[in-house]
Amino acid sequence: MTPVTPAKSPEDRIGAVSDTPEAPVGEIDPRIDTNHGTESQWQLIRRRFSKHRLAVISLWVLGLFVFVAVFAGFVAPNDPGDVKARYTYAPPQALHFIDRTEDGWSIRPYVYGYSVEIEPEALRRTFVIDEEKKIYLSFFKRSWEYKLFGLIPTDIHLLGPERNRDPFYLFGADRLGRDMFSRLVYGTQISLSVGLVGVIMSLVLGVIIGGAAGYFGGWFDAVTQRAIEFLRSLPTIPLWMGLAAAMPSDWSPLQTYFAITLILSFLGWTELARVVRGRFLALNGEDYVAAARYDGCSHLRVILRHMVPAFTSHIITAASLAVPAMILAETALSFLGLGLQAPVISWGVLLQEAQNIRTLATAPWLLLPGAAIVIAVLAMNFIGDGLRDAADPYAK
Repeated sequence: MTPVTPAKSPEDRIGAVSDTPEAPVGEIDPRIDTNHGTESQWQLIRRRFSKHRLAVISLWVLGLFVFVAVFAGFVAPNDPGDVKARYTYAPPQALHFIDRTEDGWSIRPYVYGYSVEIEPEALRRTFVIDEEKKIYLSFFKRSWEYKLFGLIPTDIHLLGPERNRDPFYLFGADRLGRDMFSRLVYGTQISLSVGLVGVIMSLVLGVIIGGAAGYFGGWFDAVTQRAIEFLRSLPTIPLWMGLAAAMPSDWSPLQTYFAITLILSFLGWTELARVVRGRFLALNGEDYVAAARYDGCSHLRVILRHMVPAFTSHIITAASLAVPAMILAETALSFLGLGLQAPVISWGVLLQEAQNIRTLATAPWLLLPGAAIVIAVLAMNFIGDGLRDAADPYAK
């Protein structure tokens, strides 16, 4: 028969919580973690965000997109507007780094050249990768001239053929023989900037309008809510099409760019305004906000000094989740022919050439801008999810 262990008294259970010796009087108990107790809000967010592996990986991916956008001229091996009719719909060239010869092998980047074949039935010229022709590449190659950051003229590129006249198409060529990789790089510059600038403008409108509605309340809050409900009830695509079609056709590409950004910002501030309004309503009843009012602080000081810092992380999270929507909106408008137009290069403009099924059957690499859109949007959504989880005060 198994002996029954007698129950411990409350005093025994209290003393048996841990085998770690208690700290002497006046010293901190070693069982207490003091590292996290002294962290600021931003340090807590950074620590929690670093544990979100998918968000961290997405941050590196987004950083690569930003690098490509900032240094577009340096990354692009060819002029994105350079037309070479002899290389129409040239297929992508795979990049190789190990050069095998009869004398051995060496590390030297190169791609294979092209051979031209004529289809006997359609009598159409097609390009075939010819492994007998090697086009050697070199880093920091001097080629066509561009302006770094739009200010510094230079002609140094990350990678390019040793002979400038040799074809080099990593992602193939379009119907005019233009390099798809270089055009995709420059399209990243426009599409990302539209999303970021549009979100910044939406953020300003959302914080001002939503903050005023939540702080003052009354008739202004009622009017703002009805306006937000009206704008959100409108069908998005027809509204985009109507506003974009109203733009004059003789506008320059720069004017069209800013007009599209304004349209997207005008329609994108409503969600941010609702988030900000809800936070202001929740903070209005806090003791420290009431104390600031009783102390004689102005409304502007109460809002900027005491209320906005309390939910800055939530604003950043909402803004990060709004950037993908802006990018998709610009892409949809440009794809429909109502947004940015050539010679401006954006991901939506590049996808216009992928509307023809016959063209896609001949050159499926024209869909590569769509892959860039999917990767960028997924990365930003994952980053937004990571920021939202990191900014959650109830997260463990």
